[in-house]
Amino acid sequence: MTADYSPFTHLRIEQRSDGILRITFNRPEKMNAVSREGYHQLATIWPVIAADEDTRAVLVTGEGRAFSSGGDVAWVNDTMKDMGRLHAFIKDAMDIVRTMTDLDKPIISAINGPASGAGLAVAMMSDITLMAEDAFLFSGQILVGLPVGDHALVNWPLLASMAKVKYYLLTGDPLDGREAARIGMVSRCVSSDRLLEEAEAVARRLADGPQMAQQWTKRALGNWIRRATPHFHTVLAMEGLGFKSPDAKEGFDAIRAKRPPNFPTAQE
Repeated sequence: MTADYSPFTHLRIEQRSDGILRITFNRPEKMNAVSREGYHQLATIWPVIAADEDTRAVLVTGEGRAFSSGGDVAWVNDTMKDMGRLHAFIKDAMDIVRTMTDLDKPIISAINGPASGAGLAVAMMSDITLMAEDAFLFSGQILVGLPVGDHALVNWPLLASMAKVKYYLLTGDPLDGREAARIGMVSRCVSSDRLLEEAEAVARRLADGPQMAQQWTKRALGNWIRRATPHFHTVLAMEGLGFKSPDAKEGFDAIRAKRPPNFPTAQE
């Protein structure tokens, strides 16, 4: 059965005859920032891929010089002001982690540039992560006054030591490809000019491999993510509350004004 990817208009989908489905974040003029509609599509595409009998492996990357810079400012601003949009955001955040974990087919990310927010979630929830040396991971919620929720609480402590995870999540410092590979956050770091070639080779190997064995292995490994689900739901609720905090308002006001933030809770 051939899957219908036409609803996923905010992503470039390449259905190939070799069993590999390629997904590309495709707003290069905005560093592949994700809109509200694009985020929802990231939350709903994985069950469609699960039912796609022609796909055996998925390759995700970004167009241009970024993987994805996360949610665009207009969407975030609307989310802060509207409880219905905030509820939809939390649900989609849950669904991205859940449906990527539940997809038995392997997902390979070629992290070609900055990965933050929604893009970072997709990159890090992938099964195999190849990262360019000059790319970087950036979990910056803390820098705008938000508790760090989303996928990071679920799988970062499984990938690297708690000491490293606490450092990068509490400071919001970026993590480049070499250091990300060194501490175990990504599978491999490769030169930017070879990134897609290497990612294609991994995808090709998995698409041609023993499908049942791969799928069952991924399903079993997914239980490490599933056992963290209660913590994940808690931190997403905290992140949702954080959007209504004075610190978050100041953080996003500072971004729009292009100035350092002056967080109210640091002045008390």
